[in-house]
Amino acid sequence: MKHLLNYRFLILPVLALAIGLAVWQMYPRKKVDFSTEVKPILNQHCITCHGGVKKNGGFSVLFREEALGDTKSGKPAIIPGHAGESELMRRLLANDPEVKMPYKKKPLSDEEIDILRRWIDEGAEWGEHWAYQPVEKPELPTPKSFASLKESEVAASEQPIDLFIRKKLSEVGLQPSPEAPKDILLRRVSLDLTGLPPSDELVEAFLTEENPITYEEVVDALLADPAYGERWTAMWLDLARYADTKGYERDPGREIWHYRDWLIKAFNEDKPYDDFLTEQLAGDLLPDPTDDQLIATAFHRNTMTNDEGGTDNEEFRVAAVLDRVNTTWEVLMGTTFACVQCHSHPYDPIRHEDYYRFAAFFNNTRDEDTYDEYPLLRHFEEEDSTKLVSLKNWLEENATPSKTKEVVQFVKTWQPAINSITADEFVDAELADTKWLVFRNHGVARLPSVELTARNLLTYRYRTNIKDGTWTIRLDDRKSGSVLKELKMRDTGGKWVIDTLSFAGVEGRHHVYLSYESPSLTNPAANGIFFDWFHFSSQFPGGEAADDAQSTYWELVNAKVETTPIMVENPPGMTRESHVFERGNWLVKGEKVEPGVPEVFPDLPDGAPANRLGMAMWLTDPANPLTARTIINRLWEQLYGQGLAETLEDLGSQGIEPTHPELLDYLSWQLVNEHDWSLKQILKTMVMSATYRQSSVATDDVLEKDQFNQYYARAPRTRLSAEQLRDQALAVSGLLSSKMYGPSVMPYQPKGIWNSAYSNADWKQSEGEDQYRRGVYTYWKRTSAYPAMLTFDATAREVCVARRIRTNTPLQALVLLNDSVYVEAAHHLALKMKQSGESPEDHIDYGYRAAMKRPITPGKRQTLENLYNQALRSYEGEEDAETQAMQLVAAAILNLDEFVTRN
Repeated sequence: MKHLLNYRFLILPVLALAIGLAVWQMYPRKKVDFSTEVKPILNQHCITCHGGVKKNGGFSVLFREEALGDTKSGKPAIIPGHAGESELMRRLLANDPEVKMPYKKKPLSDEEIDILRRWIDEGAEWGEHWAYQPVEKPELPTPKSFASLKESEVAASEQPIDLFIRKKLSEVGLQPSPEAPKDILLRRVSLDLTGLPPSDELVEAFLTEENPITYEEVVDALLADPAYGERWTAMWLDLARYADTKGYERDPGREIWHYRDWLIKAFNEDKPYDDFLTEQLAGDLLPDPTDDQLIATAFHRNTMTNDEGGTDNEEFRVAAVLDRVNTTWEVLMGTTFACVQCHSHPYDPIRHEDYYRFAAFFNNTRDEDTYDEYPLLRHFEEEDSTKLVSLKNWLEENATPSKTKEVVQFVKTWQPAINSITADEFVDAELADTKWLVFRNHGVARLPSVELTARNLLTYRYRTNIKDGTWTIRLDDRKSGSVLKELKMRDTGGKWVIDTLSFAGVEGRHHVYLSYESPSLTNPAANGIFFDWFHFSSQFPGGEAADDAQSTYWELVNAKVETTPIMVENPPGMTRESHVFERGNWLVKGEKVEPGVPEVFPDLPDGAPANRLGMAMWLTDPANPLTARTIINRLWEQLYGQGLAETLEDLGSQGIEPTHPELLDYLSWQLVNEHDWSLKQILKTMVMSATYRQSSVATDDVLEKDQFNQYYARAPRTRLSAEQLRDQALAVSGLLSSKMYGPSVMPYQPKGIWNSAYSNADWKQSEGEDQYRRGVYTYWKRTSAYPAMLTFDATAREVCVARRIRTNTPLQALVLLNDSVYVEAAHHLALKMKQSGESPEDHIDYGYRAAMKRPITPGKRQTLENLYNQALRSYEGEEDAETQAMQLVAAAILNLDEFVTRN
């Protein structure tokens, strides 16, 4: 019997094992997923030595063909279907430290090794990262799967957003929070959609018991408010690296605010996002582009320009091109691309040459790293606009369509770009006792190989202080070539003027040499003739009938107007070649490349040209997996404080995976297919959801299970942006100006903040209401951005920034208490408080309600009353002590955590 008992104890484990094996065979383990299980292991442990930068031993795990190919040993490291025969597994399991991988680093865990073994045995299939897969409409979760949620809570979930969110809450054992009180919800949605607190009229309409408007009507009103465009433009300016200066050491001013105004109008009119991007990337390449479409291209003219003496213009032109590439990928497609400039991407399947194929889209633009930033769109006043229309009408009647287009285009966009020639040979020379032409502090200038038969009118801009002298134009040789013209140059008083020279009757292609001779020219560098550009075109239509048109033409060409740097493509015959830069060095050019996109992505759409317009068509094609996902993730981050995928700048394999991938894809699909790229519609969808309307109060259970609110069991509490903080303080105090558009303004900042190199540029405080305009209009100097905004995490905008990382520092409290903007706002709020009611209690009630859009609680009122009484005692005997004491209370209100936070 004893032996039987022993056998019984042996049989039971064996029986359990047998049953377990049988169950395992009935329900086999889930197949290993490359993207979520294998790729993270390779990226963390292997790719540093075996990837885009290094391929030690001839082995790389970046691309499947490399991982399965032969190594330096002549044999593959991975044999699909045979983990036991794969060198990779032998190295991972080896005991010899000289053989074991990772080499002299922490070994892989047993679980990680098991994943790799199973993956190889299953065929070593290469999965595609989630962000590079097509955007497809996922199935909506069914309420039956929400076992942990109450029926009433499931019934309240009418939107797909809520179904996806509550499915995840059910999985982690959390309950959604109840809806926020109406006053808090109203302030939240107003700040989110317009960047401003709700108006008194909206508060009255939504919070009164008699005939209140619905929440949806509130949302529609906010989306229609002009302040909406200003709020979302403030977000986009970081992405566009917009600034009112050029950057680098000298950092002089730049006139580009028309682009900022274009953004505001585009957001307010709800320009479809695909058009919004296309016009910024390639508006100049659209058929007969409008002025607005040309202005939009300033998106990529926000690149920095180096005006420091002695710099190489080509070097910094190339730097601008590369910045445009990096910005396009990071901002519009959520992909880190800059590292591919020097080598293949270390973590994602993007090759080194892919970078330069994509850069070729941008390499043929006409702009160069020059002081005057041509090409420029010229903004005529109404009178000059009328003259331009009359000139265009005259040309349409008397000239060819191509000539009409050429003349009007030149008048509107000073482009040494179109059919222009750059002087490319300089000879510093002194002949006899005379000094020769100074061309940017050089000498004789040669304009190379000009086809004068077709383009026989030279337009040029120059300035001089010389009262005598002759300008000599020779063909083909600078000394002995035939003299085409000898012209007396006039003294321009050091001002730039524009003139023309006719080459009528000259046939064929010639070099043109320009030289200048003057007996009184003793200091060429200071007093010489300086030329700014040359523009060759065909002759203006002639004849007596053209006199008025010619006169109008010159009036327009010489008109002093506002300008905006824009993008213009090189004409045929001036196309630049593009090459791979070896190891990213622009001076070491490798193989020639044509415009194209990385192989991991879909090809250019059918019929798309190989230029920026074709690139924009590819980027906004529904087949592109990244564009819609990136903007949805960005909008979500603006409303919830973090993206569904936290790393907005990197949706690749090293980025943080989305917490709700199906929701991200659903909203991305909806944006394109249901809302026709309407950002207002998708924002409305987001803010109408029950998830958005939750209370932000966190229970202990929620904090324990979801400290960082990744599952959205509550509404987030996030500090307002730098611009919103300032705008809100001005708004509740009654100081905020509603003036829109126009040049950037300079509100108060202390003297001496600027110390501009090479110039006397200074911060000149704006007058009148311009001091109190919204933060989006504040002048932005890259080397010295507005200090109060920098303190609250604004950026210098030297390069694009995909998201601002919120910080919490003592300086922020000092700004809110002592910065003149907030001190003045507190003073004006105090004056308004004193005009309301009879007692200090009434004044405090008014001030709190003005700031928070809801009544004050008794406890908070008592605290602020105590502060007022204490301040009043300290100011006793001083002039207007009551106002000073109330200003201190107002300042305290403007510093409350609930005021600087969106709840």
